[in-house]
Amino acid sequence: MRLEATRRLVRQRGSALEAGRWTAGTAGAPPTRGAVLHVSQVSEIGGLTHCLLDHLVHQRALGWSVLLACPPGELADRAGDAGVQVLAWEAARAPGRSTGGEVAALHGLVRSTAPDLLHLHCAKAGLAGRLAVRGGLPTVFSPHAWSWRAVEGAVRRQALAWERFAVRWTDLVVCVSEAERREGEDAGVRARWEVVPNRVDLPAHALLRTRAAARSALGVPQHARVVVCVGRLCRQKGQDVLLDAWERLQGAGLLVLVGGGPMEEEIVARAAGLRGVRLVGVAPRHEALSWMTAADVVALPSRWEGMSIAALEARALQRPVVASDVVGMAEALEGAAATLVPPDDPAGLARALSAALAATGSADQPPGLSDPWGEPATLHGARRLSELYEDLLARRPAPRPRRSAARARASAAT
Repeated sequence: MRLEATRRLVRQRGSALEAGRWTAGTAGAPPTRGAVLHVSQVSEIGGLTHCLLDHLVHQRALGWSVLLACPPGELADRAGDAGVQVLAWEAARAPGRSTGGEVAALHGLVRSTAPDLLHLHCAKAGLAGRLAVRGGLPTVFSPHAWSWRAVEGAVRRQALAWERFAVRWTDLVVCVSEAERREGEDAGVRARWEVVPNRVDLPAHALLRTRAAARSALGVPQHARVVVCVGRLCRQKGQDVLLDAWERLQGAGLLVLVGGGPMEEEIVARAAGLRGVRLVGVAPRHEALSWMTAADVVALPSRWEGMSIAALEARALQRPVVASDVVGMAEALEGAAATLVPPDDPAGLARALSAALAATGSADQPPGLSDPWGEPATLHGARRLSELYEDLLARRPAPRPRRSAARARASAAT
C-alpha cells in the first residue's frame, strides 16, 4: 500500500510541475518527501554536470530536499543559484593519497546532514561514498561510464574488483544506457539494476536557428567544410585520435575543438603542426551548441562513454555525426545520421569523416528542438529517479536521524 501510494504521489507531482503549479525554489513548492544527498567529484560544467543540475532542479520541484556535495567550482555555484543546498567536499578526480581524507570528510557531511538517501555520481564519488557509509544508508550509484575503462593493467583489475565488491554497499545501480548496464553485468558486477537514459533539453531561446546564422555569429566562412568536436580535452574524449585522423585529411576544411581539460597543452602543441584546426577553449553551453549548429559534421571520437551528452545534443540539432562505437553511443544516436567507427582508429575515423563531409548537402536545415523522449525530456528522467528513490525508501527506510543532525538540516534549509 505504501509503495503504490508514494508512486502515485510522485506521478501527481510530476503532472503538477508540467502544468506550472509547482516550481523549484518557490513558496508554492510541494512538501518534502525526503532528503537526497548527491555526491560528485566533478566540479566543472560539462555534459554530466548539465544532466545532474537538471535532476537537482526537477527533484526539488518534485518534493525532495536536495543536497549536493562537490568541490568548489561552477557546478557548486550553479546548483546554489538554483536553490540546492551545496556542501563543500574537496575531492580529486582519481583515487590517490587524498582518498582517505575525502572519505572521512564525506562521512562527516553525511552525519551532519542526515539524508534519507545517498546518490553517488561517477567512480570517485562511488568509491568515497560507499566507503563512507558502508551500507548504513540507502545508496544509489550511477557510474556514468565504468571506472575500469579509464585505466589499464593491474589498476584496471583492481577497479573491476572494487566494483564487484562494492555492490554489497549499493542498493541500486542506475545506468545511463542499456549498454552500460550490460557491460557491468558482463564484467561480473552483480547488482540490482535500473536504466535511466541521459536526456537533453535544448535551450531554444539561446539557439541560433540555422547553420548560416551560427557561422555568421562565430566568424566561420559559409562555404567552409566544418567538423566540430565538443568535449573535455582528456584521454576519454579522444581528441588526440581526432587530430591524428585530421592529419590524413589536410585541406579538407576546418576542424574546431570546443573545450578545455588536462590534455590541453598536448592538444595545442599537436594542433600547431596541422592546417585548419581551431581551438575554442572552454565555452558556455549556448556557444558550444552554436558550434554544433555551424558544423557540417560533429565528431565524437571517445574511447569510452556511458551515454554521450554531446551525441544527444548533436542528434537533437539534426547534425550528421561520426563517432566511436563505444558503450551507449548507438543508443544516443538512434535515428540520427551517424557513422560509428572503432575507437582508437585514426585511419577509420579519417575515412568516415571524409565520406561524411562529401555527403554533406547545402540545405540549411534548422535544428530540431524536440527530443524523442518527450517534453521536457529531463523532467521525464527526474521523475523516474524519484520513483526509484520512493521504491527504495519504501523497502528500506533510512536510519532515524539523530536529533542534532535533523535540526541542522532543517536550519540549513531555511
